[in-house]
Amino acid sequence: MRRKLIAGNWKMNFTSEEEVTNFMVNLVPGMLADVLVCPPSIWLYMLKNSNCFIGAQDVSPHALGAHTGDIAASQLKAMGCKYVIVGHSERRTDHNETDELVKQKAQAVIDAGMIAIICVGETLAQRELGITEEVVTTQVFRSVPENATPANTVIAYEPVWAIGTGKNATPDDAQAMHKIVRAQIAKQLSQGTADSMRILYGGSMKPANAAGLLAMPDIDGGLIGGASLLVDDFNSIIDMVQ
Repeated sequence: MRRKLIAGNWKMNFTSEEEVTNFMVNLVPGMLADVLVCPPSIWLYMLKNSNCFIGAQDVSPHALGAHTGDIAASQLKAMGCKYVIVGHSERRTDHNETDELVKQKAQAVIDAGMIAIICVGETLAQRELGITEEVVTTQVFRSVPENATPANTVIAYEPVWAIGTGKNATPDDAQAMHKIVRAQIAKQLSQGTADSMRILYGGSMKPANAAGLLAMPDIDGGLIGGASLLVDDFNSIIDMVQ
């Protein structure tokens, strides 16, 4: 039985210690789900002893050394990180990150003893061209390291066209893609690995649609953006895990 993971990606939000503190003191730990918060790296020190898992939004593929502006996986682990997001659609688009770079980052996370959350997903243009399955399975194939296991890797399927656009995938739409992702993991790793690996939905999960999505058999939680900035909304989603 795969335990649900409810992961909050704060992206580039919150500008004061007071905002961070107010959120964290009101966050309710999950009883039936793992709860993860991924703040901007400047706030990681504040979450180090919190009552949930903490993670980072990105990582350098390089080890410690002369890489100005980067943060090494070993540094994130020292800050208490358990998870690291790699290959988020905003990184792939805004920073031109390739599948190969995402794989290198995921490998750095795994080598440091943390869990990589590897993001994959199609754009609206790709969806309209009818190449969604090809795009997503190729991203999985090229981005997931050969030594990925359910213990060190989580996949997050994020339909880019549904992030912050007001458009939403139905639970059936999301389930169909999660099933495809799981089949690809089985093909390139093993069926046992695929059966146990968690796959999160990252297409604007919020209180209004979370219950339906979380009820799907291949959806093992959410990588949540906007709703993770409002502690009541985030708590509401956590409470929906049955």
